[in-house]
Amino acid sequence: MIKAVIFDLDNTLLDFMKMKSSAVDAAIRGMIEAGFNINKKESIKDIFDIYEIKGYEYQEVFDDFIKINLGYIDYKILASAIVAYRKSKEASLMLYPNVNRTLFKLAKMGLKLGVVSDAPSREAWLRLCYLNLHHIFDTVVTFDVTGKRKPSPIPFLKASKLLDIKTKNMIMVGDWPARDVIGAKDVGMFTAFAKYGDTFNTKDSGADYDLDDIFELVSIIKKENSQ
Repeated sequence: MIKAVIFDLDNTLLDFMKMKSSAVDAAIRGMIEAGFNINKKESIKDIFDIYEIKGYEYQEVFDDFIKINLGYIDYKILASAIVAYRKSKEASLMLYPNVNRTLFKLAKMGLKLGVVSDAPSREAWLRLCYLNLHHIFDTVVTFDVTGKRKPSPIPFLKASKLLDIKTKNMIMVGDWPARDVIGAKDVGMFTAFAKYGDTFNTKDSGADYDLDDIFELVSIIKKENSQ
């Protein structure tokens, strides 16, 4: 019987890559408007290359980018990038369709709800608060809470402990099979792949369920709990 649902955050509840792409595009435009002579298309690629190496939560990506291109930091250009990035980020941070509907329905069904994310606590909570989801979840486990990233069993077990629900009575929902699905399965959880947020063109998720829409969770849980 499923008694709790835990979600990944980025590309599962919210469209992180759409937000990130829009914000980086805005930052590049901001730098160009500030007088930085760079090629927009090449610069976007260069910034995402830095993210690939340093991680998508890396806070000094524009510092690095400007240093690489100028050899020093021009603070007018840096400030222009950061301001444009932040404005665009807030404007483009959106939930996937039916997320609110699903969360409220699951809560009404008496299920406990949690988040297990590799994001830093500050960034995770900023996103949750901005999207007005900060009151919905019973627990939020971030990288800062455990010091471990998925698929380590530690974040999943921490969520289980905080919710006071056995892992066999939990289902994990996430977009990254190598982290969300494998990690959750290893501790005995049910798993659901957020196919709607997949950025890897995944052919076989290995999950118990693949979701084209997050609201499908409701009927899945009802089915599991009726057996």
